[in-house]
Amino acid sequence: ARCFRDEDLRADRQPEFTQVDIEASFITPEDIYNLVEGLLKRVYKESLGVDIPTPFPRMTWKEAMDQYGSDKPERRFGMKLTDVSSIFENSGFKVFASAVSNGGVVKAINAKGAGTWPRAQIDKLAKVAESFGAKGLAWIAFREDGSMNSPIVKFFSDEEMAELKSRCDVEPGDLVMFAAGPRLASDEILGGMRSHMADALGIEREGHDFLWVVDFPLFHWDDDAKRYEAEHQPFTLPHVDQLDLLETNPLAMGSCTYDFVMDGFEAGGGGMRIHDAELQLKMLEFMGFTEERAKEQFGFLMEALTFGAPPM
Repeated sequence: ARCFRDEDLRADRQPEFTQVDIEASFITPEDIYNLVEGLLKRVYKESLGVDIPTPFPRMTWKEAMDQYGSDKPERRFGMKLTDVSSIFENSGFKVFASAVSNGGVVKAINAKGAGTWPRAQIDKLAKVAESFGAKGLAWIAFREDGSMNSPIVKFFSDEEMAELKSRCDVEPGDLVMFAAGPRLASDEILGGMRSHMADALGIEREGHDFLWVVDFPLFHWDDDAKRYEAEHQPFTLPHVDQLDLLETNPLAMGSCTYDFVMDGFEAGGGGMRIHDAELQLKMLEFMGFTEERAKEQFGFLMEALTFGAPPM
């Protein structure tokens, strides 16, 4: 299908493109996984003579964000995010302690080798972090002579430092960087810094990595509009065993969605659609639609669903 994407431009996505569009009925996500994996296995074998292993690994959206700070994780190098909240929840460094007491997190990445950089070069990383949403960048450089260079290290106890070194596998020459605050924002900041540091350190990426990222959130909160918005689109099928969360904790609701990720890029994605008119109306009303507006914009769809649309 030749497509035009009506959204903001991105460095890795052009507005006009061609995609393989799969529309099917009476299926499950497993059918999609098997179909796409079989297609790619054959394409790689016939075009490149390469055998790629199947089935592809799967990772939930929550796992991807927690470990890599990205919903399209590049897994061909390490530098995973580490949650160090419990180390600093009572710290003398109030920025960290208050982040935890307010329900947030303190997370860190260890850029091995960057601890040898000059102070001026490390200081420039704050501007990089700001481009990912940070207000600044807390860091500790562990020098090769065993000393530590950091504007914040004076606030930490020996016990805190020992635990940090253990959890982050710190060695002489390492640079540990932190993000503190709401979990999603902290993950995204460190996810951006992880990619930046991998490039800055010239970390090699070998081979190819194929991955399914599944179970994206159903909703996110829009601060500007002051309402819940669909993470993918308003027709995405929620997990039916989580419908009670709509009234109590909507941000905890997952969805029947999946993205195919290759080498840190989203190469494809989709999800199951709502096939019940009553549930579709309920989802639209939750996102701020009146019944009248929902029927005005999507009445053709909801009327069609009343005739008994198949799972799709």
